[in-house]
Amino acid sequence: MHQGRTTLSKFLIQQLKGTSEQSDLAALLVDIAAAVKAISAMTAKGELGGVLGSLDSTNIQGETQKKLDVMSDTAFINTFSMGGLVAGLASEENDHIVEIDPKDGSGRFLAVFDPLDGSSNIDVNVSVGSIFSVLRAPQGRAPKTEDFLLAGRQQLAAGYAIYGPSTMFVMTVGKGTHGFTLDREVGNFILTHPNMAVPADTSEFAINASNERFWEPPVQRYVAECKNGKTDVRGRDFNMRWIASMVADIHRILMRGGVFMYPRDTKDPSKAGRLRLMYEANPMSMVIEQAGGIGSTGRERILDMQPHDIHQRVPVVIGSRNEVERIEKYHQEYDSGTDEKYTSPLFQERSLYAN
Repeated sequence: MHQGRTTLSKFLIQQLKGTSEQSDLAALLVDIAAAVKAISAMTAKGELGGVLGSLDSTNIQGETQKKLDVMSDTAFINTFSMGGLVAGLASEENDHIVEIDPKDGSGRFLAVFDPLDGSSNIDVNVSVGSIFSVLRAPQGRAPKTEDFLLAGRQQLAAGYAIYGPSTMFVMTVGKGTHGFTLDREVGNFILTHPNMAVPADTSEFAINASNERFWEPPVQRYVAECKNGKTDVRGRDFNMRWIASMVADIHRILMRGGVFMYPRDTKDPSKAGRLRLMYEANPMSMVIEQAGGIGSTGRERILDMQPHDIHQRVPVVIGSRNEVERIEKYHQEYDSGTDEKYTSPLFQERSLYAN
């Protein structure tokens, strides 16, 4: 038992006190944690629960839906519908926003979420997770799509759950980033990682190296220097990590440092990036920045971006401050033409990246 240890509910009461909006936000985060517990139970059963495998359907992204994708989405929607605190929601699995009629007429908040991030890993028993973001809802009327299109700095709360060897719930309300571990015996989330901090320096980076030929030159430059290690300008060796689950990769970085990159590339020129701004990049950037790290596209801070679509995609570079700033510097040098190696006529003539 965890006698004397802080539960999620107790912690939120301490962090969010003073106004009725803060009290409602605390209640909403407890509701989200309840949905996380339900999803955690489903993922833990795996094949025994009949939740593995794909459906004969795709989501708005054109991605094949897994059974657990849809079940997780339903768990969140049911939780928000019953709680009476959310006026509308948007998720990866729904083409358009979903309006909710709160029972008590309050509906102070909008919820944006990825119900099951990294779902391609489900069938092989690798860690997956859920990501969420909470925004302020308009009062006195039903929410519209444009009400969701707020810059990341306007998030009231954000976080994720990771379903691994243990289930953790990591969240921020703008007062640091804090991690809670699910005690399955009593059914409570217990504060186990208060005031999490991302080390400013790191010797780990995470990127899908199979896309190297499609990367922009600043990313190629950075990764090449990391791979060259002691023999190049970095003067130390780096390790590469890649789980193909944003939640799992970001969680590792939050625990011990690193930088996660899903940069812009030329593999599909119609897409500005691969990850979604509203329900992946924004909440993860808030979590990381509240822990002392940085969330960037390589050219601008993610939390400063003005969204124009619920399912908008962006490049993502998130993690340890000094590494992200170095990557931003390489983008600036490339864009301004001061990076001699990658802006030379020889490179432009023979490269996919020529202007």
